[in-house]
Amino acid sequence: MSALQIFDREQITMWYYPDKKIIHHQIHKYTHGQVYRDAFMTGLEVMKKHGACKWLSDDRKNPVVAPEDRKWSLEVWHPLVVKAGWKYWAIVQPDRTIAKTRMERIAEMAALSGLTIQIFDNVDDAMAWLEQQ
Repeated sequence: MSALQIFDREQITMWYYPDKKIIHHQIHKYTHGQVYRDAFMTGLEVMKKHGACKWLSDDRKNPVVAPEDRKWSLEVWHPLVVKAGWKYWAIVQPDRTIAKTRMERIAEMAALSGLTIQIFDNVDDAMAWLEQQ
């Protein structure tokens, strides 16, 4: 079965792969505030509904996560998505060096909750890794 588009805005698109139980988001440009939160809450709801446990983050075009969104992600969203069954996270690194460094810090904090995380330079390798999990 092919991917089902579950969220689509100018800033971010998200898909669900039912046969692989993978949530996949692609950031197109700076995403923050309500659009950011709506996208990730949509992914959480699909994960809960379908028992998905894998997430592919394509953050190549993500220049930075706003501090208030980073705080919300770690304190509100992250505990909910882990409780929903999130186990594996493949991250395609942002293009900008400072964004890479910040994403690596987020991944380090997320790993403390028991997630298995790998960082990649391209979507194909990230997807292949998730499919093997």
